[in-house]
Amino acid sequence: MRCVLQRDLRVALRRRADSAAVLVFFVIVVSLFPLGVGPERELLRSMAPGVVWVAALLASMLSLGRLFADDHHDGTLEQLLLSCTPLPLLVLSKMLAHWLCSGLPLTLISPLLALQFDLPFSSAMVLATSLLLGTPLLSLVGGIGAALTVGVRGAGVLLSLLVLPLVVPVLIFGAGAVDASHTGLGVSGHFSLLGAMLALALFLSPLATAAALRISLE
Repeated sequence: MRCVLQRDLRVALRRRADSAAVLVFFVIVVSLFPLGVGPERELLRSMAPGVVWVAALLASMLSLGRLFADDHHDGTLEQLLLSCTPLPLLVLSKMLAHWLCSGLPLTLISPLLALQFDLPFSSAMVLATSLLLGTPLLSLVGGIGAALTVGVRGAGVLLSLLVLPLVVPVLIFGAGAVDASHTGLGVSGHFSLLGAMLALALFLSPLATAAALRISLE
């Protein structure tokens, strides 16, 4: 698992433009909304959670298509299937590498982008925490879609159709936590649900992704 994680991180470092494209896309999408909506503070504060979460979701989709595609093209994926290490564990390592290169940078920069929407510091921290819990879910659930579309022509569109409906609950509870914080309500319920979904995905997603890879390569 460590070797697979280190390999994927080294590949990502050699392709810095791909990781930078995800981050730049996220920054541009989030920054365009305050320019288009105007300087109305209450409107900006109310729309900030949804805008940031939708932008993070779309940005993470940009790199999902390459999660297994490159390994499929060079034959590495077949070697992973023949490895003595259980395939779900290897898949989990690749998902972790994807999150470290895409989801984590989005989470770290989100409080800075929240300043454009005049969010208070407490709400910005709640936003970052919700992304910290939610973005791994995007990588875990997205891995299933990426495995199902390996080697398929037009995989990008099909991947979006498969993954986006499945991550709607993550979007709802992630944005809802910030809204609850802004209105003075408790956020523990939203975080608990995100944590429960993350724990469930950590157990089930690698198994489902491994099965999908075997089906796709048969």
